[in-house]
Amino acid sequence: MCPSGKRSYISEALATDALIEAHIQFEYRTGNGPVAFYKCEDCGAYHLTSNGVMNTRLAEALANGTIKRQKAAAGWNDKLKKRW
Repeated sequence: MCPSGKRSYISEALATDALIEAHIQFEYRTGNGPVAFYKCEDCGAYHLTSNGVMNTRLAEALANGTIKRQKAAAGWNDKLKKRW
């Protein structure tokens, strides 16, 4: 656990996945929300940040519609869960 209280990820791969998942789960206005991650000097893990240059995989997922499609799929999944 990081002294900062921020959610920690033990690898860059997990931080990247969490970054993309955050954009799938939440509605961020343009220019808001996490765009990258950094390695914490206190705990050695990775944390998401809304500062800096946008992560390449996130930028690609936004540009090619992957996040939009995943949001739609998650919405349908939630609707189906409610029916059953």
